[in-house]
Amino acid sequence: MDYDLLAGRSPRGPFSLMVRVYKYILPGVKEALGGWRKIAEAIPDPELRKQALDSMTAKEFHCIGGAVYAAANLERRDVLIPLIVALQTISDYLDNLCDRSTSLDPDDFRLLHQSMLDAVTPGAPIANYYALRAEQDDGGYLGLLVRRCQTCAARLPSYAQVQPYVRELVSLYGDLQVYKHISHDRRERELLAWWETHAHAYPGLMWNEFAAATGSTLGMFMLFLAASDESLPAKIGKEIRESYFPSINGLHILLDYLIDQAEDAVGGDLNFCSYYDSQEELDDRLQRMVGAARSSADRLPFSRFHRMIVEGLVALYLSDPKVKGQQSVRRTARLLMKGSPWTRVFFWLNSHLIRKAM
Repeated sequence: MDYDLLAGRSPRGPFSLMVRVYKYILPGVKEALGGWRKIAEAIPDPELRKQALDSMTAKEFHCIGGAVYAAANLERRDVLIPLIVALQTISDYLDNLCDRSTSLDPDDFRLLHQSMLDAVTPGAPIANYYALRAEQDDGGYLGLLVRRCQTCAARLPSYAQVQPYVRELVSLYGDLQVYKHISHDRRERELLAWWETHAHAYPGLMWNEFAAATGSTLGMFMLFLAASDESLPAKIGKEIRESYFPSINGLHILLDYLIDQAEDAVGGDLNFCSYYDSQEELDDRLQRMVGAARSSADRLPFSRFHRMIVEGLVALYLSDPKVKGQQSVRRTARLLMKGSPWTRVFFWLNSHLIRKAM
C-alpha cells in the first residue's frame, strides 16, 4: 500500500510510545477528566451525580488507553485527547447508568445511547436523553459531553470520510448496551436474535465474539486518529473499520471479560468468556483472535503502530492484578504471550510503570 498513515509522526517502538504516553497523554487525559469531574460534582440529581463520578473514578484507565491513539499524531492531540476522553466518558457513564440502573427499559437504554450517536454527528441537536427514566436533572452534563465531541470531531480535517464508519460502530455499540442490560431472563434471547441478523457477514465468529467486538471503542478512536490526517485517502476509513472490527475490537473486549471471570461469576454478571464449552475451547478461540488481530494490524497503513496497539492490549490485560488469583487465566495468559517480544516488553512496562502512574 502506497499510503502511509501519519508517516513520520508515529512512535517507532514500545519505548518511544511510552515516552509519549508519559509526557503528553497521561497529563492530557488527567486534565480533561479533571474538568469533567468538576462539572459532574455539580450535577443536581444525586443518582446521576453518583454514577457520573463513579464511572470516572473506576474507569479512568479506559480514557488513558483510548487516548494512546493521540500519541500517533501529537500535533493534533489538542483535538484527539478531548474527543476521545469525552466519548469514552459518555460510554462509561451510560454503562454505569444501565448496569446499575433504576430502569430495565430497553427504550430508555436506547435513548441514552442516542447521545453517543449524536456525539459523533457534528450539528446534531442535543435531546433529552433521560426522557424515559425517573432521574432527569444532570445540570447539562451529558449534553456538554456530546457537544464537546461534536466540536472536536468537526475540527478533524478528514472526519467526513470516516464518519459513516464511526456511526456504524457507535450504533452497534448502542445495540449491545441495550440487549446486555435488559432483564436477565431476556438478555441472552435478545442477544442471539440480534446476532442472527449479522451472522451471515461473520462466518468465522461465534455469537459471543461478535457481541464482544461491538463493545469496544477502539475502532472509533482509530478512525478519529485517521481523520486527523489531512491527506487521508477516501478508502482508508473502510479499511480501518474492517481491520478493527471484529478482530482487534473483539480481542480487546474478550481480554476484558477474561480477567473479570471470577468477579462476574460472584456477581451473576454476563461474561462472554463463559459461553465457551471448555477451557480448551476458550484458549483456542482467544489464540485465534490474537492471530486475527495481528494479521489485521499488519494489513493497515503504518502497521507498526497497530501492532503495538494489539501487543499492548494483550500485555495490559494480562498484567492486571486480577490475573494472579485465577489459575486458568494465568495459563491462558502464558499461551497468549508466546512468540511476541513486544508483548513481553509492554507487559513489563505495564507492570512496573503504567499502573503505578495511574
